Amino acid sequence: MAENIGKVVGINGNMVTVQFDGNVSMNEVGYVKVGDTRLKGEIIRIRGNEAQMQIYEMTNGIACGNEVEFTGDLLSVTLGPGLLGQVYDGLQNPLPLLAKKAGWFLERGIYVDPLDDEKTWAFTPSAKPGDVVKAGEYIGSVPERAFTHRIFIPFYLLGSYTVKSIVPAGDYKINDTVAVITDEKGKDIEVKMCFKWPVKRAINCYAERLAPTETMETKVRLIDSFFPVAKGGTYCIPGPFGAGKTVLQHTTSRYADVDIVIIAACGERAGEVVETLTEFPKLTDPKTGRSLMERTIIICNTSSMPVASREASVYTAVTLAEYYRQMGLSVLLLADSTSRWAQALREMSGRLEEIPGEEAFPAYLESYIAAFYERAGYVRLPDGSTGSVTIGGTVSPAGGNFEEPVTQATLKVVGAFHGLSRERSDARKYPAIDPLTSWSKYKSVVDADKIAFCRNILEHGVEVGSMMKVVGEEGTSLDDFIIYLKEEMLDAVYLQQNSFDPIDADCSVERQRYVIDKLVKILGSSFALTDKDEARSYFNQLRQRFTDWNYTEFKSDKFRAAEAMIDQLYDEKSGKMSPEAESLCKGGNA
Repeated sequence: MAENIGKVVGINGNMVTVQFDGNVSMNEVGYVKVGDTRLKGEIIRIRGNEAQMQIYEMTNGIACGNEVEFTGDLLSVTLGPGLLGQVYDGLQNPLPLLAKKAGWFLERGIYVDPLDDEKTWAFTPSAKPGDVVKAGEYIGSVPERAFTHRIFIPFYLLGSYTVKSIVPAGDYKINDTVAVITDEKGKDIEVKMCFKWPVKRAINCYAERLAPTETMETKVRLIDSFFPVAKGGTYCIPGPFGAGKTVLQHTTSRYADVDIVIIAACGERAGEVVETLTEFPKLTDPKTGRSLMERTIIICNTSSMPVASREASVYTAVTLAEYYRQMGLSVLLLADSTSRWAQALREMSGRLEEIPGEEAFPAYLESYIAAFYERAGYVRLPDGSTGSVTIGGTVSPAGGNFEEPVTQATLKVVGAFHGLSRERSDARKYPAIDPLTSWSKYKSVVDADKIAFCRNILEHGVEVGSMMKVVGEEGTSLDDFIIYLKEEMLDAVYLQQNSFDPIDADCSVERQRYVIDKLVKILGSSFALTDKDEARSYFNQLRQRFTDWNYTEFKSDKFRAAEAMIDQLYDEKSGKMSPEAESLCKGGNA
């Protein structure tokens, strides 16, 4: 039912100006009536008795004088059992149900309940009459997929409440009343299994926010060892088109040590979104052996959808992530790509006639990006358990230019930078993360001194390679050429990884530590090699044996046999180890 009525007095693209009487608020939802169709929008600016609204649908047919119904509610999502495995648009409409209603081409003005209100859930109460509860504390639970879904006191209820009654264990629908609580004034409030929460307000019903120190294991060697991500931390993956962002996200979401994966396709090309929608149900979850979609939520907005939906999809995704964090779960949110979201902000800022910043992006771009990433975090909950939201955003700078505003604004707030390189992707070196320009503030799963040693080899090898492009191989000394070959081997056998091979893609932390010890031993040794041809042949053999080793199951008989072949080849030509490498190898496995 409408809280207030207004009328359209101006239209500029997907922004309409509405004249109103009474009271409205920022981020309030309203519906523009076009014939029998109601188009959803959100207030983004108020000036006197006029409000600017961004419309989440195509605005064809809107005319001055059209009636606008304001709801009095902020742009919100419904939180409750049944979210896992869903594919939503940015307004939390289930896309499969929209397709059933509208056919292949989605019609505007159709909105569907995000959760199935006919499905029953096996509710088990954990509170009892007389218990004192607060917002964010749970009173019971239902099983959802492989998880225990907690039923909360709604997050918007302030103060303390006393449980007056609670239903016994049994099957209930999400809109059934499962408990009645009483506030300090004696007013009764019914608690259901679902409730609404505004997407642009962070869920902060936790006891304490903690520093993100525990590493989120992705099983990608280059990330875990060199540029790690912490649970509750933030990272970004900028890179040019075709550099492997989507495959890297698929690999991370499949093997990362997290409970829930949420993918926000906020304005990517339709082809890439279709690839995500078709591939994810086919991917097998290595934890359960079942479909990866059972612990995944996809928020889908393609670049052909209305611009405002891109912004909504980002906030919808992070709100769902915070909700599952409140249950003590680890959540990974992958936003692909935040550049499209920033472009939506730029377009709306232009229509609001705001003073533009760099490259016409709004002057407040940095604060908006920072506010989004700051909703990540590792927290202690009221019951003493911990949960985390880790946010990884891909950025698609034009031409791979990392100096553009969106990338630079993102770099100021994230804890790790995984810069994809056009040169590496063109050379078919995947993941195409540049090991020399990328960085991380988080703790590696491998000893920091060993990683520093390997980075030194990489830097020196790249310097020699650059020099060889000028003076040629014949103008390089044998010692420098061997450093170059060592760098090439380290790159090929450790930094590169086959995400389509089930063994190589799933490289455990234990295996990473074991292999890095072996590499430090080899990279820190001198070799009895007489000329460059012999050196090239020797390191090619060593690299091939290492590559074969990567495709064997860890600590299996084949693994031991392949390792023995590496050791045999190493012993044939190896000389003295450098003091630094010898010190690093003490206590290692090599």
